Amino acid sequence: MSNYIEYKDTVAFHPGYYIKELVEESGLTQEDFAKRLDTTPKNLSVLISGNQSLSIDIAMKLSRMVGTSVEYWLNLQKKYDSLVAEFKSDEELAKEKQVLKLTDYKYFVENFGLPDLPRKTDQQVEKVRSFLGVATLSVFKELDLASSFRSHSESLSPSNVVNANIMVQIAINKALKVSGPKFNKKKFQEAIEYALTLTSSHGEFLQLVKKAFWEAGVILVVLPNLKNSGINGATKKVGDKVMLMVNDRNKYADTFWFSLFHEIGHIVNGDYGISLCDKKGDEEDAADSYARDKLIPAEAYESFKKQGVISERSIRKFAEEIGRDPGIVFGRLQKDGLISYADTALSQALRHKYRVKLV
Repeated sequence: MSNYIEYKDTVAFHPGYYIKELVEESGLTQEDFAKRLDTTPKNLSVLISGNQSLSIDIAMKLSRMVGTSVEYWLNLQKKYDSLVAEFKSDEELAKEKQVLKLTDYKYFVENFGLPDLPRKTDQQVEKVRSFLGVATLSVFKELDLASSFRSHSESLSPSNVVNANIMVQIAINKALKVSGPKFNKKKFQEAIEYALTLTSSHGEFLQLVKKAFWEAGVILVVLPNLKNSGINGATKKVGDKVMLMVNDRNKYADTFWFSLFHEIGHIVNGDYGISLCDKKGDEEDAADSYARDKLIPAEAYESFKKQGVISERSIRKFAEEIGRDPGIVFGRLQKDGLISYADTALSQALRHKYRVKLV
């Protein structure tokens, strides 16, 4: 680092700049000057180069040696540090603006009440930074910020990383504000079974599931999808509780329930992290299997397929027999290639759409 800085038509000199002048005016070598100052030659050299801040001890020794006040030397350091801080802050702000370009500021305006600030990117950065509770938006570029990605995709872009991390950060912040019992795996298993009875209760299920999970020490956070996040959900230990986050990315109730039970599977299996929408790996496969078999018991599903008749009536009948929403059965059949994705009539008859509304 230099022993002076120029920024925005202002120049500030490190105390080392003036100490160097004192050494030169004294006619002494740095080694002899250091001895008289009661410090080491190495310490004096580093100080003169501007690579070390002036300590109170050295400020006091300089004041005694040359007849100035301690405040004189400390104020030189303060002025220098202030200009360096301003430069670094502006430099970091420029980096934060690049991160902000990767996300959607309107998401925060529409869902979390941040002020609409068109073309005022400096203020947008400040508002988002404060809302998310971080020192700089640059932290969201880190691949494993608050929760690791369970499987890294080659197609994972900087935008995916930033927006996925932001969603997880919002969920963690919400979970931290919730007090309650610590995680209890046995109670969570009971809450899971209760949740399965609510798949057809489209208007009231969410609050009921949240309450049941909360009693087991699991904080369920459901968020509106943030564009380009590329994730379906995430889990993380937060203190002695567990945060479970899912979003409304897929809109339809059947995919929402599958995403929810996929994340539940991760908790049951004891692994935590972020699930990508194009998930791969043993942990993801295990969570998928858990979700499939919990939502539709494997033996019952195989028996239903053997009947050979797939219609709205047969789907509704089977769904009633296993106590599930018909849309979940429809979604499974579609995923397995037994119903065409082009069958919009059957889709409209059996599926519901969810959209998260934060209050």
